[in-house]
Amino acid sequence: MKKLFLLLFMAIATTSFAQNQINFESGNFDFLKDQTEVNVQLKFDNAVYQEKNFTEAQYLENREKDIIAKKNEAVWKNWIFQWEKFKTEEYIGYFFKGINSKSKKITFKNDVKAKYTLIIDAKWIYAGWYGGMIGSQEAKLTSDLTFVETDNPSKVVMRLQADKIQGKKMNKDFSWEYGRIAAAYEITGKKLGTEIKKAVK
Repeated sequence: MKKLFLLLFMAIATTSFAQNQINFESGNFDFLKDQTEVNVQLKFDNAVYQEKNFTEAQYLENREKDIIAKKNEAVWKNWIFQWEKFKTEEYIGYFFKGINSKSKKITFKNDVKAKYTLIIDAKWIYAGWYGGMIGSQEAKLTSDLTFVETDNPSKVVMRLQADKIQGKKMNKDFSWEYGRIAAAYEITGKKLGTEIKKAVK
C-alpha cells in the first residue's frame, strides 16, 4: 500500500511539474547557433477549446449565443471580428514580444526568408475568464513547437511542447477571451526564448 501511495504521489508530482513549461521532445538548439532570424508560422487546424475540448466551431457557437443573450448583436459582431484579427495578427505579435525580449541574438519574425521556420501548432486553448473586481482566470495554451527547414518543411530539426502555458494579466484586452489567449502566447514566447538563451551562447 505504501508503494502504491508513493507511485501515485510521484505520478501527480511529475504531471504537475510538466505543466506550464516547455518540454523537450527531440533535437536540440545547436542548429540555431549561427542563425540571426527564424521565421514563425501559427497553426490552429487541430486546436480544441476549454475543458470539454470543443472544436472552434462549437466554441464560437456557444460564445455567440452567450454574448447575444447578455449583450447584443453588435457586441458579438465586434467580438468575432477581434477573434479573427487576433488569430491572424495579434497572437503572433504577442509571441514575438515574448520571445524577442529573451532571445537577443536571434530575431523571430513572420514572412521572412530564414533557413528555419518555427511552427506553433495550437492543440488546446483554455480561454480563462474575467470577473472584474471578483477576480480572473488566465488563459492556458498547449501547443506543439516544431522547428523545420523552411525550404523543406518535412525536415524536422527539433520538437518541443508548450504544456498548458498560463498567460498573465498584462494587456488591455485581458477582459476578453482573445486578450487572455494572447497573453498565453506571449508567455510561451518568453519561456521558449529563455530556453534558447540558455542553450545558444
